[in-house]
Amino acid sequence: MSKSRYKVHGPAFAHIAAFHPELTALRRDLHAHPELGFEEVYTAKRVVESLKVCGVDEVHTGIGKTGVVAVIRGRQTGSGRMIGLRADMDALPMTEHNDFAWKSSKPGMMHGCGHDGHTAMLVGAARYLAETRQFDGTAVLIFQPGEEGFAGAKAMIEDGLFERFPVNSVFAMHNWPQMRPGTVGVNPGPMMASADRITIEVTGKGGHGAHPYATVDPVLVAAHIITAVQSIVSRNVRAIDSAVISLCSMQAGDPGAFSVIPGTARLIGTVRTFNPEVQAMVEKRLHEVCSGVALGLGASAHLNYERIYPATINTRDEARFAMEVAQKLVGHDHVDRNMDPSMGAEDFSFMLQVKPGAYLRLGQGADNGQGACFLHNSRYDFNDEVLPLGAALHASLIEQGMPLASEPTTPRQTLSQSTPSPTPARSDA
Repeated sequence: MSKSRYKVHGPAFAHIAAFHPELTALRRDLHAHPELGFEEVYTAKRVVESLKVCGVDEVHTGIGKTGVVAVIRGRQTGSGRMIGLRADMDALPMTEHNDFAWKSSKPGMMHGCGHDGHTAMLVGAARYLAETRQFDGTAVLIFQPGEEGFAGAKAMIEDGLFERFPVNSVFAMHNWPQMRPGTVGVNPGPMMASADRITIEVTGKGGHGAHPYATVDPVLVAAHIITAVQSIVSRNVRAIDSAVISLCSMQAGDPGAFSVIPGTARLIGTVRTFNPEVQAMVEKRLHEVCSGVALGLGASAHLNYERIYPATINTRDEARFAMEVAQKLVGHDHVDRNMDPSMGAEDFSFMLQVKPGAYLRLGQGADNGQGACFLHNSRYDFNDEVLPLGAALHASLIEQGMPLASEPTTPRQTLSQSTPSPTPARSDA
């Protein structure tokens, strides 16, 4: 289990590979017991148990409802620096269709995005860092609840995360089935788009399907709106910018009443952008198009626009530092330093609005199909082969970001140099 099919350099990987089977057992236990956002009671308990066995200095619980934070002090602490590492813990409300022994034991819930693997990797990093302490400063390991639509990162921040643990920078990573094991992707800019929810309420005049002239058909109006809003991206967004408008649900009438034109219709969808100016323009145009189309057909339309997650934008210096750390582990040819951003969304964005940092992708899709099933698929499973590499990458960000004073200068000097004074730590576990 601990032997990988790709070359990884450095003592951290070799050290962590020795307890690869234990990380795999933890990951699969979490997979078998998925929990939704802010309900991660079992998951948080397993994390706390594991951290205490690892010998971390402090374990704090209940941050952002079910979040857990571990603190590990280096062999030296004179630098006063503090770096955060984040892993998400929650599962998805979907039914798993796998048949392996560790499949979900809870109907309608599964780890379809690999947060079980992310959690296990950060536990692995905690054990290595606590056992070796080859750094000058303080490592803050953040086990976050509620990433899947619950804004758990925001909840932890509002609960005082960065006041209690004033990190200089923060890093996170996500498995990526479209990349091979042994590869890492990052870029010094946008990694994930913002995620906005749109609800369009169309009001017409219902009536008999045989006499549509006596009605104002909201289904027809909704159909015109569906078509018209696509012109916003094609005609209002610059070709060098990016935006997506997807209307994913339409609700109108009673399926059993085939000859009744309803009085209302509802459209639900999402908007994805990277640039706040583009986001604002799309919102404005949606209001104009929806109301204009409806008015032209004798109906009315109301748009409710909700900004759920901001875009995930890496800070340049921290992204470049992460690239160098990854390159030392897996080699230059296995690091994509200008990875294409995804139109998906990630609530790590809230942390990057407060602290400099970077969000990385860790390859997990093998040629034999293992780990290649894409995220949010009922057949998805995290590829346990990459657990030691992910843990070693986490740990290396700490060691190279806060090197021992006697060691040569590292890319740490490119990071933000502000050094806040740590607040008194307290253990809640």
